[in-house]
Amino acid sequence: MCGVEGKGSKGGMRMGIMRGGGGGGGERLEKLKSSRMKLWMIRATTSVLLWTCIVQLTAVGETWGPRVLKGWPSCFSHQDPSFSVIEDKAPSVTTRVLPPKRIYKNNGYLMVSCNGGLNQMRAAICDMVTIARYLNVTLIVPELDKTSFWADPSEFQDIFDVDHFITSLRDEVRILKELPPRLKRRVEMGMVYSMPPISWSDISYYRNQILPLIQKHKVIHLNRTDTRLANNGQPLDVQKLRCRVNFSALRFTSQIEDLGKRVIKLLRQNGPFIVLHLRYEMDMLAFSGCTQGCNNEEVEELTRMRYAYPWWKEKIINSDLKRKDGFCPLTPEETALILRALDIDNSYQIYIAAGEIYGANRRMASLAASYPRLVRKETLLEPSDLGFFQNHSSQMAALDYLVSLESDIFIPTYDGNMAKVVEGHRRFLGYKQTILLDRSLLVDLIDQYSSGSLSWNEFSNAVKESHASRKGQPTQRLVIPDRPKEEDYFYANPEECLQPSYGRLGST
Repeated sequence: MCGVEGKGSKGGMRMGIMRGGGGGGGERLEKLKSSRMKLWMIRATTSVLLWTCIVQLTAVGETWGPRVLKGWPSCFSHQDPSFSVIEDKAPSVTTRVLPPKRIYKNNGYLMVSCNGGLNQMRAAICDMVTIARYLNVTLIVPELDKTSFWADPSEFQDIFDVDHFITSLRDEVRILKELPPRLKRRVEMGMVYSMPPISWSDISYYRNQILPLIQKHKVIHLNRTDTRLANNGQPLDVQKLRCRVNFSALRFTSQIEDLGKRVIKLLRQNGPFIVLHLRYEMDMLAFSGCTQGCNNEEVEELTRMRYAYPWWKEKIINSDLKRKDGFCPLTPEETALILRALDIDNSYQIYIAAGEIYGANRRMASLAASYPRLVRKETLLEPSDLGFFQNHSSQMAALDYLVSLESDIFIPTYDGNMAKVVEGHRRFLGYKQTILLDRSLLVDLIDQYSSGSLSWNEFSNAVKESHASRKGQPTQRLVIPDRPKEEDYFYANPEECLQPSYGRLGST
């Protein structure tokens, strides 16, 4: 009751004020108006002050942002070689300073669909960002391959930190997650110009041939991206931007990096470890036609698989000839011999960075006998840890990539895309030791040893001598004009972005 009466009394006072009754009521009205005016003035003054502060802070950020960014990992600023790619990252206590946006007249929009496995797509993304930058166009976040042999449904944001990718490059190129609505509707209706660019092209090809098409159609779609930018003969700024995208902008998701940290920590707890990129999976053997050590049933199975995929052009393959020419991955048995010949300590952990090995335990027996501390991500982690990554081969490959970067020694048995991209990344991190196997020489030495023509000591000495200069040391890329497939790959040795060695070469 008291509450109701109080409300009625206050209501009556407000009524009196509104009616303007009595001198006392008029005085109260003037006071109320005055207090409201003061309140309004305080709010207006506060808003102006806040806005002024924001403008000043923005100006300071524009001035100091680029200087702060000089500390970022990129081709222009290297870390100490002992830097760990994903371990021991101290949590940031300050807000990250973004680079200032580059202002330019947008010539149109570039859509790209990457093809191949993770590392082939990784290199392609670096190329496409660079091309978009030099054409002054807006890049749409690349689409990943979902139709290749691996049939991985992962989107870009499932593997890479998409927000970091966009913001870290904003001082070079504008990147959007999707097209503006009007253009997006046109693309969804099939009204888009789609084409594969010519392989190994100079940046001038894109400026002279592709840019006019973008300006005409407003948006074009490049439906092939593998090796579409030449290894050599490009402006230094082009090469450095390719490196910056690869080593700084393309960061894996926190889920992948966190799991990678766990694997590396588990390995480090047990001493030094070597990553062996044992490229002996079924798809590799079927595609290459390499059947050394396979029985008749396996040869038939691999042949059927090769014919089942129409985009694998080569069908009739002489396995023995291809092996002698060095175009086959080393078998697990051959790999065991080579590791022993190189005097790799059998107490080291050997982490197998690969999918399922064809022939499984039968083919891995000799390697396991020589190096009993063989491990894989599947043996180090619980099945529940990898549950999310099942049937996502690119995400599995991302884990292997992180572990490969951190290993004491990296040894690929075949020079595929992962082997090449990891080699280049390890060079960037301070020429970390990568043993690059000369397969054509090695299979000849293996055959001589197996036939009794070479003793073990002769065989081992020949292997060690031939690989003394093949450990990822500083070297110039081999350039072969008009034969880009045969020359050194840019991403295996991005020498334009590497520091001098300063005597940091290691030995096995």
